[in-house]
Amino acid sequence: MPEIKLLNKRWVEGFLTVIEPLAKVLINLKVHPHVLTFSGLVFSFLAFNFFRNGFLFYGGLMVILAGICDVLDGRLARETQKMSKYGALIDSVVDRYSEVLMYMGLALFFWRGSSLMIVLLILTIAGSFLVSYTRARAGSLGFECKIGLMQRQERITFLAAGAILGSIPYTRHFLLTLSIWIIAIFSNLTVIQRVWYIRNKMKELEVGS
Repeated sequence: MPEIKLLNKRWVEGFLTVIEPLAKVLINLKVHPHVLTFSGLVFSFLAFNFFRNGFLFYGGLMVILAGICDVLDGRLARETQKMSKYGALIDSVVDRYSEVLMYMGLALFFWRGSSLMIVLLILTIAGSFLVSYTRARAGSLGFECKIGLMQRQERITFLAAGAILGSIPYTRHFLLTLSIWIIAIFSNLTVIQRVWYIRNKMKELEVGS
C-alpha cells in the first residue's frame, strides 16, 4: 500500500526545478553547507520578528527562504563532498531552533487574542520535535523511519502558505489558523504513525527470529 503524502510529488519536483539554478551556482562557488544552514536560522529569526509584529506576508516569505536553505544545505554537502556526521548533527539542531523561532513568533502574535492558538502552537512544537525524535530513536534501534504525513517539508509548506494567505485583508487570519490546526494535528499523528511503524517492524523481526 503506497504511503499517503500531503504534498503532491509534482509540486515538490517543481519546487526543486525552480531552485536548481541557485543550487548549481552555490555548488560551483563551493559554498560550505554550514553557510546555508545558518542562513536558514537567520531567515527563521527574521520570520520570528515579522510574525510577532503581525507582518504575516513577510514572515511567510522568510519561512520559504529558510526552507530553501534547508533543502540546499544537504544538496551542497553531497555535491561538494562535505558530508559528515557532525555536519548532520549541526543541521538537525539548527533546524529545531529554526522551527521554534517561527512558532514562537506566531505565539507572540496570538498572545492576547486566543489562548487556544497558544495551545495549538505548543502542540505543533511538540509534534515537530517528536517527529524528529522518533526517527532518531528508530535509527538507534536499527530501523530507518522516514514515513509520515507531516514531516519537515510539509510543516514548512503549510506554515508559509498559511502565513501568506492569512495576511489577506478581512479574512481574520482564517487560513493561518487553519494551517496551524493542520500542522498541530498531523504532526502528532505522524509521531503515532512512526511509533506504530517501528512496533510492526520489531514484531516482524521477532517472528523472523
